[in-house]
Amino acid sequence: MATQKRYGMLYDSNKCIGCQACSTACRAENKVPDKVSRLQVWIEGPKGKYPDLITDFHRKSCVMCDSAPCVPVCPTGASYTTSDGVTLVNEKFCVGCKYCIAACPYQARFLNPETGAADKCTFCHETRVSRGQKPACVSICPTGALIFGDMNDSKSDISLALKSQRAVKPKEHLGLKPKVVTVPNWRGGDA
Repeated sequence: MATQKRYGMLYDSNKCIGCQACSTACRAENKVPDKVSRLQVWIEGPKGKYPDLITDFHRKSCVMCDSAPCVPVCPTGASYTTSDGVTLVNEKFCVGCKYCIAACPYQARFLNPETGAADKCTFCHETRVSRGQKPACVSICPTGALIFGDMNDSKSDISLALKSQRAVKPKEHLGLKPKVVTVPNWRGGDA
């Protein structure tokens, strides 16, 4: 019997160069309007003093919580989680009440100005992942900073990377079990 898929992503901030190819690919793939975004990478630094300079790169997007607080607060059932662990929004049922936006501790949701519905990263579930492809951000990353796959498959790239990398879950203390994890920056500093 096949094990249910559980999709996740690893972001290695040591490999990220802040080129924004991921956010550009996301915007194009998902037709994200100007002035809002499903994915952001921001650059912090350089910090310190030569030769001990450090530049940090941070990714901000939905982290696909196993215990997503945005789902149970939705009064219409527009926010839901697929059987493979991806949290989505059915814009046909969304009334734009913003309960899910308020419930998200990662500030990953927004109201789409064109549809009036809540919007966020979907791992490109409908357009790519359901067709056996990787999310647009992962497929375009020139440095391999993003690894995506089935976390229940012990031989998948993400499972192997998680075994060999020191990854952290954002706001892990909240107990939401995010499936987007980060390898912290260790380059250029003492981290």
